[in-house]
Amino acid sequence: MRTLSNSVAFLLGLLILCAIPAHGQIVSYMDSDGKRVFINADPPPVPTSAKSPQLKAAGITKIAFHSTQHPFLTPPELSAAAAANREKIEVMIREVSPRYRVDPALVRAVIETESHWNMRAISRRGAQGLMQLVPGTAQQLGVRNALDPRQNLDGGVRYLQSLLTRYNGDLDRALAAYNAGPGAVDRAGGVPRIRETREYVQKVTDSYYRPGSDRLPRIFEAREPIFKTVESDGRVIFTNE
Repeated sequence: MRTLSNSVAFLLGLLILCAIPAHGQIVSYMDSDGKRVFINADPPPVPTSAKSPQLKAAGITKIAFHSTQHPFLTPPELSAAAAANREKIEVMIREVSPRYRVDPALVRAVIETESHWNMRAISRRGAQGLMQLVPGTAQQLGVRNALDPRQNLDGGVRYLQSLLTRYNGDLDRALAAYNAGPGAVDRAGGVPRIRETREYVQKVTDSYYRPGSDRLPRIFEAREPIFKTVESDGRVIFTNE
């Protein structure tokens, strides 16, 4: 049984192999089997006079494989009141994340995808608050008022931590379970073939890995070997399979 998700193993493997010369950007995408793949997207070096071909693959997003040390940044388009409110939420995130040993950058990525930082958000399915807790889950977590940001964050981060523990640190499966429920993930034996869920996992991981996310560099430890393959077109693929 695997102890880490492909995404986490790939990421740490790439950090370990950072001494290998590389050209171009690394991109990440989830394939049809629910496996996350990291690729050096650019072709082999060509003369400067030639035009480099562009990457044309649906669902592939460029990410940077390094930990940033930038403090929380407020989008410039926010009003002063909204910026102040966002900073209050950020303070709560910094308080609750260490309590349950969850990377605060991952909490921010889930919040951004779930509610876009709207503490009063209510979905058509009745999910509420920053981390969009459905009534049944909120009740199980002892959250009496899911629209209270402090209660919502405590319950949501605690639930996310329980899923990470359940799936042995497999980030993709934990996020899929957060979206579709653990039952769906268990039945599928991984990320289920549900478009909404796969898009959700991709959005959260894109947000989590993007430059400036301030994610923790060694939140997990790699326990599986990383294999490097260079394809005929010059693409470099890292995998733990």
